[in-house]
Amino acid sequence: MRATLDEFHALDTQPLGINPGSAESHRQFIDQLDLTFDLLVDEGLAVAEAYGVLKPEGGIRRTVVIVGKNGKIISRAEGAPPPAELLSAISAADDA
Repeated sequence: MRATLDEFHALDTQPLGINPGSAESHRQFIDQLDLTFDLLVDEGLAVAEAYGVLKPEGGIRRTVVIVGKNGKIISRAEGAPPPAELLSAISAADDA
């Protein structure tokens, strides 16, 4: 993701990460991996629940959700899809 961040920005897109970890754990992770995008805290798992990524047995399924400027989901993929796939979905969207 880091290598293609400029390509996301060129499409007027801001990648973000989100999980239930603490703000401090996020800061450490950002520093450790030298990330150049923000990580948000999903305290209480409200976002994970809203996007339907909670596992029945507990935990979260890693999922990439691309939300358009109009708030509608453009793309959704479990796992870690390649950046090229995400960029393609954004380019093809009407409101991206």
